[in-house]
Amino acid sequence: MRQGAVGAVRLVVRGEQRLVEKRLADAARHDTEVRALRALVGSGLPVPRIVEEEPGVVLMTELPGERLDDQNPEVRLSALRASASFLRRVHALPLPAGLAAAPDDRAIVARYRDAGGPPIPLSIPPSSGVAFCHGDWTDGNLLATDGRITGIVDWEAAHVGDPIRELARAAWGAGRKDPRSADALIEAYGADPAEVRAWEAIHAAELWLWFAEAGPPEYLAELTADLRAWPG
Repeated sequence: MRQGAVGAVRLVVRGEQRLVEKRLADAARHDTEVRALRALVGSGLPVPRIVEEEPGVVLMTELPGERLDDQNPEVRLSALRASASFLRRVHALPLPAGLAAAPDDRAIVARYRDAGGPPIPLSIPPSSGVAFCHGDWTDGNLLATDGRITGIVDWEAAHVGDPIRELARAAWGAGRKDPRSADALIEAYGADPAEVRAWEAIHAAELWLWFAEAGPPEYLAELTADLRAWPG
């Protein structure tokens, strides 16, 4: 049983109630998940409700649906398109107290260059403002039934950041699996495609660093080859 991809997650059954237990060794990620979920109470969004919480462990309600990355391409595409309205709703919520700031893009650029990543046109676009951001809006963190979004999970990377930057990260990542996904997300969100795509190199560098530092070598090799063929 998995709802989310980070941390140790297991199903807990108490009487007739099915709950999800999530264990995070990183105290900062644990605290972020708890703050975000508490801030989302009453939002009307399909997110887990915390039942119990102690250091390193969150017990929350189970949500219906299956992860989008387990579903067929057409269902995935339809649900990703539908998820854009939920992302807009997250971005419109009041800023929760205590959440971290956005990733430091200048530091990402410097680390990428110092690590010898393939040359790509790295520049930081102008800010579009600040918003409550999920932090990892991917098909692995969205649950759906028949193309309808039924759950948004894994809030441990939530932060206060640029909403277009977050949309761009989601669109670029989704588009690597199915090129149609990027356009679907951007169009459904209602953003200017040029403004969104201006962030793509930053997200490419960020993902390359993740693979270089912690990811499987084959993923790093694949991404490196893709970045060496970057247009322009």
